[in-house]
Amino acid sequence: MKEEVRTPGAPAPVGPYSQAVRVGDMLFVSGQIPADPATGAIVGTTIQEQTERVMENVRAVLEAAGYSMGDVVMALAYLRDLNDFAGFNEVYSRYFSPPYPARVTVQVARLPKDVLVEVAVIAVRAR
Repeated sequence: MKEEVRTPGAPAPVGPYSQAVRVGDMLFVSGQIPADPATGAIVGTTIQEQTERVMENVRAVLEAAGYSMGDVVMALAYLRDLNDFAGFNEVYSRYFSPPYPARVTVQVARLPKDVLVEVAVIAVRAR
């Protein structure tokens, strides 16, 4: 059975999707961009600033569902420019500890609102 997760602590969806969907012990968090949850305005101009906001949005959705960053088993990272990889990793690494989630990082032609980064995650509740 699917259950939608919503929180005002992360940006509201701008299309026909949920912030996250829980299925059993698994949580699928939609891609988060560096939007301020209260205003929807894009936060930051550098990869570090934008990654910080993205990861805070991810954390807010996880916590709204009763999960933590430690429950993340897979991350999907989309960068506008792979030259930003080091700056992205600098911030991203502060949100996780070993064993780190599995991850895919790809460069894409364009992201919503022309942001620099978007991150989606899959979490499993630890038992």
